[in-house]
Parts: sequence; structure tokens; C-alpha cells
Amino acid sequence: MAFDYKKEYKEFYIPKNKPSIVEIPKMNYIAVRGQGNPNEENGDYKKTIGLLYGIAYTIKMSYKGTHKIDGFFEFVVPPLEGFWWQEGMNGTINYKNKDAMHFISVIRLPDFVTKSDFDWAIEEATKKKKDDFSRVEFLTYHEGLCVQCMHFGSYDDEPITVDLMHQYAKANGYELDITGERYHHEIYLSDPRKCDEAKLKTVIRHPIKRIK
Repeated sequence: MAFDYKKEYKEFYIPKNKPSIVEIPKMNYIAVRGQGNPNEENGDYKKTIGLLYGIAYTIKMSYKGTHKIDGFFEFVVPPLEGFWWQEGMNGTINYKNKDAMHFISVIRLPDFVTKSDFDWAIEEATKKKKDDFSRVEFLTYHEGLCVQCMHFGSYDDEPITVDLMHQYAKANGYELDITGERYHHEIYLSDPRKCDEAKLKTVIRHPIKRIK
């Protein structure tokens, strides 16, 4: 049976719909940076998703080809994630001005995948898919201490869940620590193309630090 990160690391991917404090370890990702409205039909965000999955599945299927990755085991491609911010907003998101959004779209890489394996996948995908994957990067990111919560429903209703998270963090002696290197983070557990909006499941995660 293929290894499924969502099932094996439920504390990171399947939190309860009540806020909790969690320490996120360093992880490696496939990443693409961009800007713009994520709902735009032919916008940059939609393009980044295609690039990410192109590399993710090239790595997943590598064991069937000539490229051998040390320590390889079969795995389910982890869910799509996104780091989001807007200039001058001090970490808050204005959901009514989505054109101003900056993002880093990411998919987690298994720990056994090295930078050289990633470089091979870029070259292989470029050759086989006839597409430009030059924007895709190997990103190592240590998210650290965060407050998180499962959000159900529309992305536009996220502020309700975010307010609960911030209240919980403050009540437990923490404050928000969104910076130029620590972001509003979303993990998408539902496909909006196939799921009713009211049933969408999204993990929302914000960096925090102890109140001095």
C-alpha cells in the first residue's frame, strides 16, 4: 500500500475544526512563486498547479524508469498547499482584493528525494511533457511553531476561522508572527472542481511566537 502523508501525519494534515498549537518540522517542497487572483480562469495560479503536479508525478513514477532514487517507496502525492501574502497588509489577507495576492504554491516532497533527484525530474518532465518547468524550485522550509485549524466551506469565509485561531493563540500566551518569511498557509484537502463549496476542507495555519 502506498504511503499517504495525510494518514501518517494526521496532526499536520487532518486537524480538528478547533484551533490547536503545533510545531512543524523542516520539510522539502516542490514550489512555484507567483502573483494574482487564484480564481482567474487562465491566471498564473492555475498555471503553477499544473507545473507542480507535472514534477510531483514525474518523481512518483520514477521507480518505473531508469532513474533510481535511494530509499524510494511508493507514496500518494501529498495535497496541494499555498503560502499567501499581500504587500503592506501585515500578514492579513484582504479577500476582496485577490488581484494583489502573492503566493508560493507547493507540494511536499518525501524526505528521500534529494535536490539532484528534483533536478532530474525537471529535466525529465521538460523532455516528456514539452513544457517549461524553469519556474519550479526545490524549497526547504522550516515553518516552526504555528496555530492551525480545519476550515469547512468557502475560502472567502476563512476570516471566521482565522479569528478563532488568533483568539485561541492569544488565550494561550502566543501572538501572531507573520513576517516576510513566515506566511498565511493553506493546505487544500478538497478539489473545488469536484466538491460542493460548503463541504470544502482546508487546513489554515499561521505562525506564532510566545508573548514576551
